Amino acid sequence: MLQEYNPKNENIFIYVGGELLPRKKAKVSVFDSIVQNGDGVWEGLRVYPEGIVCYDKHLNRLQEGAHALAYEEIPTKEEIKKAIKETLDANGMNTDTHIRLTLTRGEKVTSGMDSRLNQSGCCLIVLAEWKKKVYDFSKGIKAISSSIRRSIPAFLDSKIHHNNMLSLVIAKIQANISGYDAAVMLDDRGFVAELNDTNLFLLKDGTVQTPYAHACLPGITRQTFIDLFKENKIPVEERDLTLVEFINADLVFATGTNGEITPVTEMDGREIKCNIKFLERIKNLFELKLPKLCEPL
Repeated sequence: MLQEYNPKNENIFIYVGGELLPRKKAKVSVFDSIVQNGDGVWEGLRVYPEGIVCYDKHLNRLQEGAHALAYEEIPTKEEIKKAIKETLDANGMNTDTHIRLTLTRGEKVTSGMDSRLNQSGCCLIVLAEWKKKVYDFSKGIKAISSSIRRSIPAFLDSKIHHNNMLSLVIAKIQANISGYDAAVMLDDRGFVAELNDTNLFLLKDGTVQTPYAHACLPGITRQTFIDLFKENKIPVEERDLTLVEFINADLVFATGTNGEITPVTEMDGREIKCNIKFLERIKNLFELKLPKLCEPL
């Protein structure tokens, strides 16, 4: 499933390192750490009429990731929010917008991996586009398991929402070649971690289950749904889950900021049941709560 290009994005303004620039002029230096080493952290934000969903949580994760990577001169939350508002105002955006928020280590004085070559502070990028939700709820998605394993903390901790995403890109390529919408990523032991771009849940015998976040990002939307289930007395648990358990579930769904909730209808060529009544219930519960999750610009 490929997102369509929106011609409204042809003339957008993008915030790069303190400047608002037209799309064709929005660039970073070839000496920037994001170009040199893929050295950056990022967040995906969704704009609704009520504001940005889970705004502070996303900014907290961005700043914590930058701190874990020993970035210097990390912009404050107020500075980031100011840059985002300037970008949205310049583009006249207040709904149906996806923001790719990126913070790099900044520009190096010469090429290389040594972080001491970064001597000018971070570079903040705010890329806001008119964009529909990534998946169609009414159609759902089909997934196939990938040969690429999700990284565990012993190698590269996924709790840092970093720009080193090649393993996910390769897994997605495998799914594309196979004619599927998404790739199921397993951990080093063979348990399901997540999809290449979203977290996974299943329903079995009235209990919602989701993989431990050992080898995946514990998504903000993932936690929103866990909280939602608890608030509504719906049994939910985290545990190790196998592909077989997902294939034989009563319902499988994915969650993410830019997709909200999406049913997974097929996995590795096997059709998955879809408890549509339960699915529509939790979708409605989420939509009712959504305005309270949004924080004004």
